[in-house]
Amino acid sequence: MAQVRSFLKFLGVIGAFMAFGSAAHAQDNADGWSLCNRTSYVIEAAIGRPQGAGITVEGWTKLQPGTCKLALPGPLEPKFHFVYARTSTAHRGGVREWGGETELCVDPTGSFSLENPPECAAMGLEARGFRAVEITRRTRWTTPFTEIENFDAGKARAAGIQRLLEEAGVVSGVIDGNIGHKTRAAIAEFLKQNGLPSTTSESDLIDFLEQVAKERGRSMGFTVCNRTKNRVWSAIARRGTEGWESRGWWMLEAGGCSRVIDRALSGTDYFVYGEMEDGDKVRTLAKASDGFCVGHSKFAIVGRDDCEASAYRTALFAATPPPVDRKLVFEFFERDFAKAGANER
Repeated sequence: MAQVRSFLKFLGVIGAFMAFGSAAHAQDNADGWSLCNRTSYVIEAAIGRPQGAGITVEGWTKLQPGTCKLALPGPLEPKFHFVYARTSTAHRGGVREWGGETELCVDPTGSFSLENPPECAAMGLEARGFRAVEITRRTRWTTPFTEIENFDAGKARAAGIQRLLEEAGVVSGVIDGNIGHKTRAAIAEFLKQNGLPSTTSESDLIDFLEQVAKERGRSMGFTVCNRTKNRVWSAIARRGTEGWESRGWWMLEAGGCSRVIDRALSGTDYFVYGEMEDGDKVRTLAKASDGFCVGHSKFAIVGRDDCEASAYRTALFAATPPPVDRKLVFEFFERDFAKAGANER
C-alpha cells in the first residue's frame, strides 16, 4: 500500500518548520521597510510595493543569517506590501520558501525591478506566492523571517555558519547556534587552507562558505532539465531506505532545470516522469513502462502498488541512465513525448 509522507517545503502556509515573525519596528536607524533574517539559512528576498494602481516587484535582497537590510527606503505608504523569500542554492534539501497566496512575477535568475504584468510566462518570468504585509507607519517597519528554533540575531548568525560549514564539507555537527572549540578549530584550518587571514570577518566567511557549498552542490545529486518550448511537470522515483518511493512535482519552464536530489546518489535505479503542457492538452513520455504512484499536488509516496486505493494514480515512468560519479542529469526533449492527446492531470 502506498503511503504519503509530508514535505517540509510549502508555499503560502505558516507551518511548523519555518514562518514569518510578526511585524515590528525597525531596529536600525534607517527609515523604511527592513527585512531581518533570523534563520540559519542565507536567504534572498523580493518585495512588492504599491505604485499607482499597480504593484512594482523588486528582488533580490540577499540576507545573511542574523542580519537586516533595508528593502524599501522611507517614507512608507501605509498600504499592503508583499514579500517572498527563498533559500540560497548553497543549501541542501531543496529550496525553502517564505511566502503567501498573492501571485506576483519574479525573475528567478537574477536582480530585477518590474511592474507586475498580468502574465508572467509571456515575459519570461515565473509566478511566486507573496505574503501580504500591512504596513501602518510611514517611518520604520520590519519583517523578520524565522524558523521554529526562534533564533535571536547572534544565534542565527552562528547557526548559519554551522550549517554552511557542513554544506561546504568542512565539518559536521549540531546546528544550534553554539559554536564550540571543535568548530572554531575547523574554521581556522579552513581559512588557512584557502589562504584567508585569521582576521576574516564573519560576513566574509559566510560569503566564502556559501560559494564553496554552491560549487560542491553542483558536483552531486540528480538534476532534471526542460529542453522543450513548453512547460513540463516532472517527478522522480527511486529505491530508498524504505523501499520504492516517488516524489514530485517540479515545474520546469522552457529551458529551466531543477535539482531534485542534492546529495551524492547511491544505487543505479532512478526513474523520471514528465507531463508537457501543449495548449489545452498534456503529453506524457512516449517510452515509459515502469509504474509508480503520483499525487495531484506535491507528493512523497512510499510504495508503488495499489496507488488508486490510496487516492493516488499510477503513472508510467522511464528509466534513466545510471549515475556517473554519483550524479545524474536528465533532459526532457520534445521528441521524448508522445503526440498530444486529451489526457489531463
